[in-house]
Amino acid sequence: MKTDIEIAQEAELIPIVDVAGRIGIGADDLELYGKYKAKISDEYIEAVREQPDGRLILVTAINPTPAGEGKTTITVGLGQAFGRMGKKAVIALREPSLGPCFGIKGGAAGGGYSQVVPMEELNLHFTGDFHAITSANNLLAALLDNHIQQGNELGIDPRQIVWKRCLDMNDRALRNVVVGLGSKADGMVREDHFVITVASEIMAILCLAADIKDLKERLGKIIVAYNFKGEPVTANDLQAVGAMAALLKDAMKPNLIQTLEHTPALVHGGPFANIAHGCNSVRATKTALKMADYVITEAGFGADLGAEKFFDIKCRMAHLKPDAVVLVATIRALKYNGGISKENLSEENVKALQDGIVNLEKHIETLHKYGVPVVVALNAFVSDTQAEISFVKKFCEDRNCEFALARVWEQGGNGGRELAEKVLYTLEHKESHFQPIYADDMPLMEKIETVASQVYGAGSVSYAPAARRQLARLEEMGFGKLPVCMAKTQYSLSDDPSLLGRPVGFEMRVREVYVSAGAGFVVVLTGDVMTMPGLPKKPAAYQIDVEENGKITGLF
Repeated sequence: MKTDIEIAQEAELIPIVDVAGRIGIGADDLELYGKYKAKISDEYIEAVREQPDGRLILVTAINPTPAGEGKTTITVGLGQAFGRMGKKAVIALREPSLGPCFGIKGGAAGGGYSQVVPMEELNLHFTGDFHAITSANNLLAALLDNHIQQGNELGIDPRQIVWKRCLDMNDRALRNVVVGLGSKADGMVREDHFVITVASEIMAILCLAADIKDLKERLGKIIVAYNFKGEPVTANDLQAVGAMAALLKDAMKPNLIQTLEHTPALVHGGPFANIAHGCNSVRATKTALKMADYVITEAGFGADLGAEKFFDIKCRMAHLKPDAVVLVATIRALKYNGGISKENLSEENVKALQDGIVNLEKHIETLHKYGVPVVVALNAFVSDTQAEISFVKKFCEDRNCEFALARVWEQGGNGGRELAEKVLYTLEHKESHFQPIYADDMPLMEKIETVASQVYGAGSVSYAPAARRQLARLEEMGFGKLPVCMAKTQYSLSDDPSLLGRPVGFEMRVREVYVSAGAGFVVVLTGDVMTMPGLPKKPAAYQIDVEENGKITGLF
């Protein structure tokens, strides 16, 4: 059996100008990054602004397990299936972070015969967007420390600096550091911190900004510290906005690549869904809606994280109205939720499936609360038995969900036809009545508790004393009407990664709360979730190499 990277490297790509031409984008509307990658020009985005929108389809999943779910693979395969059926479709995805590529999770190109390509370039440096975000983030950090060094005219309290440096790599040693060591000329000694680039507020800003004007307004609102009077100090106060925007100018433009079957794919932005808002850029999604009749996008991790933030943050801010949701599951993952070890998942076990399918059930119930019709896509494995498939099919149909078996890893677009037909049926026969799960004017604590109870199934929420003080202060500062961005483990509906299936009545623990004023949401840290991941004992980096002819091996 060929690996994902072998399949991708054997693929016959067509020039990106030809991919663009299939959906009416001329060569002059592209900014080429070699032969197979391009950015969409600002002029094109402006030119199509008044065109009607296509239909918006979100792909999400059950909680991730070591057995794998294949959400991006299904997204790509569904787009390819639409293409084979003569439908004008575009895929809208996030860019991969280097951290998971060299850590444990892997990249974000899909898998098997449902991938976006060029896979190696996408999963490594791509068009440099993440480097631009990292540089803009760290420029702001440098200007902040320099301001203090040069006299501290703004009266910044070094004990109340909240802006962190970032790096797009898993590096736990940088979570808590001391900067300024050395002589007086080396700056003020203080505690500092790093987050991974995909958790940076600038990543969120880039993904939520409508255009350069909106980008600059959002950058200016970033709170970097508080002064000795307790008043916020912003990036605008530090005169950092212009230079940061200059670094981000090209990164604001969506990237166009192709699938293995030459379906157009806009890949832009990459916030994690467990510690950020987990969706590709508003600009890419809105542009895709002008380019095609059907847009298939995805949100990170399970529906409790990615889909919730897609609905409550992205759709709220961008006034998007999704028409349908595809919820991805696998029989293997459901049996894992039912208590079966990874080594025994290939054996038929309907009892374990019955025990574990409650995780899928909870996600179906949650998605229905948002008023959007659901199609369950069962990502097929060769070990699945007919008894197991029939059980899941009936379970879903009994809950007013269309059901489809997807074989896109093995068969590409052909393996997604059944799913595509069920999605098309849903779009034609089931109306979406989308609405966020909480109102803007609800107090922050009530928003947190709404998500915890309605989406996660928590029985209560406990707040660390510091978190209570932070919430009260943010309400006083006028940030109470912002949505909340919950940072939580992806492995469980709860904040405890060991609680599989459908935990109920648990206590959700909130340890810290802070505002991302530029992004326009309040971040809520729960449990033990980290904004700078660490590497596992045997990182994926151990397997990656490059041959003398330049061919990369072991990426996946």
